[in-house]
Amino acid sequence: MKKINLVLLCLLFSTSMIFAQKSFTLTSKDLGGQATKIEEFNSFGCTGKNQSPQLSWANAPEGTKSFAITMYDPNAPTGSGFWHWVVFDIPGNINELVTNAGNLTLNLTPKGAIQSVTNYGVAGYGGPCPPENHGIHQYIITVHALKTDKLGLDSNANPAIVGYYLWMNTIAKASIVAYYQREKK
Repeated sequence: MKKINLVLLCLLFSTSMIFAQKSFTLTSKDLGGQATKIEEFNSFGCTGKNQSPQLSWANAPEGTKSFAITMYDPNAPTGSGFWHWVVFDIPGNINELVTNAGNLTLNLTPKGAIQSVTNYGVAGYGGPCPPENHGIHQYIITVHALKTDKLGLDSNANPAIVGYYLWMNTIAKASIVAYYQREKK
């Protein structure tokens, strides 16, 4: 009886492994559920290090030709949220952005990747900097698997235009959500 149960258990396990789908996933070695002073912007009254987190992704869907990364705060008091980071034309054979890749002066993004203008008005990473006493804001970092090699945009493209092109070309998305708040000093 034990032998039959063991055989059935092995069959069940191997069958479930055959049919299990691998999910498109985004992870970070630097960022958990809360952003810190390391990621926080260094302007607009904020004094953080403005360092973009390491990001890696796995199990991109078939047909993926390139990737894009966005970081968005839907809680910003703007009526339309706030785009903190927009990176696109990341080659399809890449699956990671290293820590501080959002710093344009360091040239840490993969060759061909473009970091365009954020709602701060400059290209590259601009970390969290919610208004003082505005409560907890969520920062949604998303990797987009795209069906095109290039979006055909440059570093002057604003987030709304990039978002439109992403909407037209995204096959799949995976996200990390981190939270941050700034108290009055």
